[in-house]
Amino acid sequence: MKSFLIAVIIGSLGSGAVAQTVSPLFARGYTVLPEPQKIFLQDHDFAFGEGWQLKLDKSVASNDVAVQVLREDLADRFDVTLDAAGKQAGVLILRIAKDSVTIGNAQDNNKAALEEQAYRIDLHKNSVAITANAPTGLFYGVETLVQLVKLEKGKLWLPEGSIVDWPDLQLRQIYWDNNHHLERMNAFKHALRQASFYKINGFVVKLNGHFQYKSAPAVVQPYALSPAQLQELTDYGLRYHIQLIPYLDGPAHVAFILKHPEYKHLRAFPDSNYEICVTNPASYKLLEGMYQDMLDANKGVKYFYLSTDEPYFLGMSHNSQCNEADLAKQLGSPGQVFAHFVTKSSDYLHDRGRTVIFWGESPLTPSDIPALPSYLVNGEVYGPTFDKAFRQHGIRQMIYTSTQGAEEMFPDYSILPQRKRLHQGESDDEFADHQSDPIIGTIFNKISSDSSRLDSDLIGEINAGWGDSGLHPETFWLGYVASGAAGWHPGSPSPQEVMSTFYPLFYGSRVVSMNRIYKLMSWQAQAWSDSWDPTPSKARKPLWGSYYGIFTPPHLAHDQTLPLPPVPGADLNYSSTWSTTNARRISLISRAAERNDDLLGLLNENMQRAQFDRYNLEVYLSIAAFYRQNVEMIAGIHRMDMDLASASQIKDKDPKEAIADVDRALDTATSILAERNQALQNAITTWGKTWHPRVTEANSRHFLHEMDDVKDHLPDRTVDMTYLVYREKILPFGKWVNAITAARNQFAQAHHLPTREYQLAWEDFIVTPQVITRGD
Repeated sequence: MKSFLIAVIIGSLGSGAVAQTVSPLFARGYTVLPEPQKIFLQDHDFAFGEGWQLKLDKSVASNDVAVQVLREDLADRFDVTLDAAGKQAGVLILRIAKDSVTIGNAQDNNKAALEEQAYRIDLHKNSVAITANAPTGLFYGVETLVQLVKLEKGKLWLPEGSIVDWPDLQLRQIYWDNNHHLERMNAFKHALRQASFYKINGFVVKLNGHFQYKSAPAVVQPYALSPAQLQELTDYGLRYHIQLIPYLDGPAHVAFILKHPEYKHLRAFPDSNYEICVTNPASYKLLEGMYQDMLDANKGVKYFYLSTDEPYFLGMSHNSQCNEADLAKQLGSPGQVFAHFVTKSSDYLHDRGRTVIFWGESPLTPSDIPALPSYLVNGEVYGPTFDKAFRQHGIRQMIYTSTQGAEEMFPDYSILPQRKRLHQGESDDEFADHQSDPIIGTIFNKISSDSSRLDSDLIGEINAGWGDSGLHPETFWLGYVASGAAGWHPGSPSPQEVMSTFYPLFYGSRVVSMNRIYKLMSWQAQAWSDSWDPTPSKARKPLWGSYYGIFTPPHLAHDQTLPLPPVPGADLNYSSTWSTTNARRISLISRAAERNDDLLGLLNENMQRAQFDRYNLEVYLSIAAFYRQNVEMIAGIHRMDMDLASASQIKDKDPKEAIADVDRALDTATSILAERNQALQNAITTWGKTWHPRVTEANSRHFLHEMDDVKDHLPDRTVDMTYLVYREKILPFGKWVNAITAARNQFAQAHHLPTREYQLAWEDFIVTPQVITRGD
């Protein structure tokens, strides 16, 4: 998983210029993303819609995707049918003419590639004309026009004036992580179409074991795309001017390969499944076979992502099955071993017509860069020293950003103030709330203002939504769109305007308080994580190493836990300080419950208001249910503690009432189990609408469950969806509750009161808890 730093520069930002307080279109009530480069507005708006005719220049075929999209989007969004019978109100003209649109300043020096995406829209009361140099530009012009249409006072409006537009960077890509799940075909197509609507033109997909490799059948998971399906998705994306780009890791991040017995002999270190041996010819034979399988099912695409991400141990192995240390000594450095691997792997892809994008990072140093092929594109920028060296060697670069890194449940679109956190402590410092920046501003600033704009030969930008924490990719769209908008038009509009523009475009103009929803979703995700304590893991194998180096001995991984109150004695004597010790935790989750009420109310209201992407809000509701379940669980443990304390106080005076107090505690435990299981089932059902099941066996294939020896990815911890409640799964809550039952029954027998046959099946995750409850 990649991280990035921000370097702010002063000076010209290509076509980005200086950010305005508000963009001209937004000031007039119009919402367009990305913001067009040049906008010339008259004082008046004019009505659009009923009675307008579509006229195609002879340069535009009737089956051109721009024509299809224009008709579909106007019908879906505004119930407008062009060419309708009746009095003609205006004419909408589409034309393609080479060299008809002149572009202005841009960071990317490949003007021909930018001109293919350029367009012009002339907006007049009785005529609208979209002109482009090429079909891609016409498609983007159509999508801008669709976004531009405004519904106000029961009518549709457009502004008088003109727009001339082109991208600042030719490539605007998003990374789609299918390492730990696999979308259904319709969901894939929806995501591709969604991306194209915002002028994103690269969809980088990491499938790993979710593709049916002919050359490596052992790695294929129970649900995996067939070659025919991958080609179908590729062709679908190309129709909408978006490339579906394969992504394959190496030499690191390949536990999905090296965990299998068939490939253990290719490990750089016999006891680690993280890195493949780059001095073993069989490693290249395997990888080249996998490359070719993907190339054969991805015809028509120009690029391939050779992910050289985080090869921490490259050049260090010296054992019976892999000796990279001698190669590093021979070549002069581990960075030269890196260059050796990249050259050998990328040559195969380059010879087959692909432009190879890789990650040019440690152990690579600036002095190692001349050993790389100059045909490469570096998928990240790495600071002035590196960037200048890449540029001097002729390697173009991309600006990398991420919507999510290690966050759980939801990205950090807004940051929970420090004073509202359990583990950050309290501070009177007025700046304490600004411990980190919300992700949209970070993305915006990185793409618009990074020093690479002075030091690199930039070709594009990519934004990643990593699946390592098991988030649903529906949570990434705001970040994806914001990054594409900055890549098209850096420096404008502001991050706040990007967000305010995104909501009505993505959901429809009737939604309300969406900024509040995203803030609450972010805050509650951070509170959800913060409300539990870190603890060394006793449930999983230790980590073999990390970027620090190889651990000797391996280090314990980390889990999360909740402190549990003590178990009452057989006489119900109970001495507990749990509620006082955890007073701040209880107070914070009480406030979180109030915010969750607000969040659930807004989500449900907007489910009725949203015109598009209601499924996105369904996913958010399923996540909000986990927030609620966590709040109720901690509050429930607090109530149990109070009930057990009450039972202890009255046990001698009123044994029967003491038993009733304990039974109330047990009933609360039953509710905690039911709420956990219901939240999980809600997610399984909702996410299952777009995901294939996560299972051990299906389609005559078996999933080998063995965790990565270096990377601790939450979805890796379980085969199924129970990773979403993994911390509850390993919490000894059931053991604690069942010990309470034993104490309760001992006390009941001693006082000749009915016992209770009760066992909380905490390990069961079905909706109805397996609890047996009856009196003697």
